[in-house]
Amino acid sequence: MKNQTLVIYDFNTLYEILSEIENHINFNLINIKKITDLNLKAQENFLIISDKKKDVKEQIIINQFPIAINKLVETINIKFLKKKYNQQSDIDLGNYKLNLNSRKIFNEKKSLNLTEREANIIIFLNNSKKPVKISQLQTEVWGHNSKLETHTVETHIYRLRKKINNFFEDQNFIKSSKSGYIIK
Repeated sequence: MKNQTLVIYDFNTLYEILSEIENHINFNLINIKKITDLNLKAQENFLIISDKKKDVKEQIIINQFPIAINKLVETINIKFLKKKYNQQSDIDLGNYKLNLNSRKIFNEKKSLNLTEREANIIIFLNNSKKPVKISQLQTEVWGHNSKLETHTVETHIYRLRKKINNFFEDQNFIKSSKSGYIIK
């Protein structure tokens, strides 16, 4: 089943060529005349290919002719693989996403760099469906198995909450209660 879509934007010749070999390629084809003809939000796994530059992140521009079709198909497949890899590394956090590769938390407007420990805290809290106690964070995120009293977890959570609040103006990202910490 083909779950990736190649959108040919105002490039009829290319669409005709790729249509002839459509049975041998691993993506669907769509041909459009105007960018507004495509609902980009409805298309999750897409690339746009054109000889015109558009303000679209997922685009391949062809500006050298003649086109070697085998190289073009290879380039398209590589772009789809990279896109899939990046999508798999993003964790959905409600209003935010966390990219595991870059350790950045971002929303539609901004992105914030995190330390490895901060990313691990967020991942662990996000994977838990109920509030997480400090001792559990100590054991699972820090690897401490002792019963020693330490404020390391509280300090990291405090700094992480402050960092997110200062950058995103969000005081409710990590909530605390008597039961522990949780991501809302």
